[in-house]
Amino acid sequence: MTKPGNELLFLALGGSGEIGMNVNLYGTQGKWIMVDLGITFADPEYPGVEVILPDLSFIEERRKDLLGIVLTHGHEDHIGAIPYLAADLGVPLYATPFTAGLIAGKLEEEGLLGEVELNIVDLGGSLHLGPFGIRYLPLAHSIPEANALLIETAHGKVVHTGDWKLDAAPQIGRPTSDEELSAIGDAGVLALVCDSTNVFNAEPSGSEATVRGGLEDVVAAQKGRVLVTTFASNAARLHTLGKVARATNRKVCVAGRSLDRILKVARATGYLLDFPETVSFEEAMALPKREIMIVATGGQGESRAALARIAFDSHKIKLDAEDTVIFSSKQIPGNELAIGRIMNALAKADVKTVTERQAHVHVSGHPARPELAAMYHWLKPEMLIPVHGETRHLHEHRRFALEQGVPKSMVQENGEIVRLAPNGPAKTGDERVGRLILDGDVILAADGATMNQRRKLAANGIISVAVAMDRSNRVQGEVRIALEGVPVEEDRDAFIAEACDAAAGAAGKNGGNEDKLREGIRLAVRRCATEWTGKKPIVDVLIVRV
Repeated sequence: MTKPGNELLFLALGGSGEIGMNVNLYGTQGKWIMVDLGITFADPEYPGVEVILPDLSFIEERRKDLLGIVLTHGHEDHIGAIPYLAADLGVPLYATPFTAGLIAGKLEEEGLLGEVELNIVDLGGSLHLGPFGIRYLPLAHSIPEANALLIETAHGKVVHTGDWKLDAAPQIGRPTSDEELSAIGDAGVLALVCDSTNVFNAEPSGSEATVRGGLEDVVAAQKGRVLVTTFASNAARLHTLGKVARATNRKVCVAGRSLDRILKVARATGYLLDFPETVSFEEAMALPKREIMIVATGGQGESRAALARIAFDSHKIKLDAEDTVIFSSKQIPGNELAIGRIMNALAKADVKTVTERQAHVHVSGHPARPELAAMYHWLKPEMLIPVHGETRHLHEHRRFALEQGVPKSMVQENGEIVRLAPNGPAKTGDERVGRLILDGDVILAADGATMNQRRKLAANGIISVAVAMDRSNRVQGEVRIALEGVPVEEDRDAFIAEACDAAAGAAGKNGGNEDKLREGIRLAVRRCATEWTGKKPIVDVLIVRV
């Protein structure tokens, strides 16, 4: 059993070797704290599943030594797993007001508001958890109250950045200044655990303030309706869009539950108070085309989001020729096909689309190389531990940090325990990590029996066989077969007839043991299907005794 002794350990259970699902553990003097508890979104490898959760087995087995979960900010890949996993850990949560408001809404939806302790930390505030002192350091990002954490231990200080960027003119909040960060560096920083998302970008991420002009130019030039899609949580972009709507004399209509939620929490915590009053879907459609701007979710191609429903004409908002959709967001790798599907549907309706490739309508919320170099300069860490990136990002971040004069750096991935002090960084072991799926309302192993069977169903189809047999193991009546997803098409009837014969023949040869009888029928029918199609469908056999 791994128990941190007189040392400082770091262990990622998610977010290292991948982008998303951030879960990080720090351990010292027998105790652990968790930083963030996020999700990632499923891809076609998980049919029927939308949300992937981290496997927390390691810390669940040590929950008596876990002191709390400290949240850096309110993005789903940092807080999204809380309503599904936090109650089982049984420890308090700590977050600044805006993030806490988002978490409270999630807990309330799951009926857990009274079961999970949620503590609000003031902006720039501090807390102590056992041997850990934690101070919140506000940084710029695309959501209010993004924070780095200054984690103080007997073995030194760690700055855990969370998601961040440098913004000379932030639209929401006041980030920690260069001077304040330099003062922290002058006092000594053992390790910088840092966002790696944009490490390949040579140009700075850019200020949110610059996006306003680009969006204004594009929106002002349109004669029809304008729909802007962006991440719902990008409150800074919502602030910008409110200004753009006023500047172009357009009313605002919001489409998407997550946008409604963000606006509600933002206003309750003192943000977006000057965002224009919104109009309903019906009012939006009744207004002259050039007097409305719609802000909608779904820019990453999500099938149930507002933009997809609008694109496929199953929403109260309708778009047609002369209308324009602006994608004010970056295409996340893996979402290209889903986004392309929506763009093609819009094109079919003669709706114009504009992305960051055509106009300056988006800036990233993550640090590029110049910003990373600046952070190294201010904090002067003894070592860099790259996180929040795929393997290629982590290795490039390590190389870049060393080139910039950081004395030491080490690439770790999920499950690898790293001793930061003393004599770090050094890998000391491997622990079990993995993925869970949220399948409907049930949490399952991502590579368990259910998902493996569903993949087989998706790839090969299913055949159901029903055979009636008497006590003497003789077939009675006709064998019945139903199939789904087996590629026989116009040969369906002929195939079913042959498969029924194969099942009856196998039943006659495998009397006695029920399991052997069922397996014999299953193999005979699958063999028949393979001969006809080259596929190996799942075959489910029901034996009815008469």
